[in-house]
Parts: sequence; C-alpha cells; structure tokens
Amino acid sequence: MRYVYSSPQSPAAPAAPAPAAAAGATPEEFRAALGQLASGVSLLTVHDPEDGEDAGMTATSLLSVSLEPPLVLVSVRTDSRMDELLGRAETWAVSLLGEEHRTLASRFAMKGRLSDRLLFADAAWHRGPHAGAPLVDGALATVECRTEQRIEAGDHTLVLGRVLAAEVPAPAGRPLLYLRGGYRQLG
Repeated sequence: MRYVYSSPQSPAAPAAPAPAAAAGATPEEFRAALGQLASGVSLLTVHDPEDGEDAGMTATSLLSVSLEPPLVLVSVRTDSRMDELLGRAETWAVSLLGEEHRTLASRFAMKGRLSDRLLFADAAWHRGPHAGAPLVDGALATVECRTEQRIEAGDHTLVLGRVLAAEVPAPAGRPLLYLRGGYRQLG
C-alpha cells in the first residue's frame, strides 16, 4: 500500500504507476553482474559428528552480520554435502585465506573432487578448540561458530552463525580475492 501525504490546502498528488513486473535476470546475467564484486576467499570447514570426518569447501559468501552479538552468515548450495553436514553439526569454522592459499582454495572448490580426507591430507591445519573444525595454518583470520539459524533461500541455504572465537595472527598478510570468475591479488 502506498500513502501519499497531502495538506488540507492542496489535493493529493496522483500515485505514480507501479513498475512493470520484471521477468528477472538470467543466471548468466546475474553471474556476470555480481562477478564484478570482489569477494574475500575463505575455507568453510566442519567436523562431521556422525562419521568423525572433516569436510571443507571454498566460500566467497561470508558476511559479517552483527557485532552484538557477533554473528556471521555463509551461503551454501542446498544440494551440497556441506549443506547436509551443516544441518547435522552444531559448530563450524571459517579460515580467511591469504594470497599464499590459492592452491588450497582451488582444491576445495573443485567439482567432482576427491574425498575430503584426501583434500586435508597435505594441507597445514589444526583443529579449532571451540568448534572442533579444521582451521588453516597461516590464515589471515579464523572464526569458529555455532549455528543460530538456517534460512532456505532459492538454491542455497543461508547459515547464520554465532561467533564463539575469532583470531587474527600478527602480522596479517594480504587477502586472496575472487573477482570475475578467478582468484586475484591486491596491487
């Protein structure tokens, strides 16, 4: 409903016509447009409570939501193994990747990839004390979270997490970025 203010001295202005309903952008148009936005690259990890295995995926969809309480949001495909695991596990972690982690980011982003056990085999990581999920050694920062809410949104699930712990090693390096379909570096 649209409200138009009018004073008693003047008649109400006519309401502007409603815009025509758009057919919507195609997936290709949407990907091309949003591909112009640089994103930080992170590794989202979880320790599977059922089989005791660790799993991870490269993510460029991490968002800071709130400082009080500290909340982050990550987006995962609804048909992915990570979505299934995050539905079972209460806690998970994110490692913000630096330029030197490009190979690791590519490895965890592969479609039809090897098992997670093999992906972690030669990666330098340690287990987070709060979420129990793998944290990448040398990451720019790490965040351990507990799931607060899961929201279905199109072909993705938005996972809202309360930050249990956050760490920034000193000195922090340069971030790995994702832009226009590829990894990029500052400068």
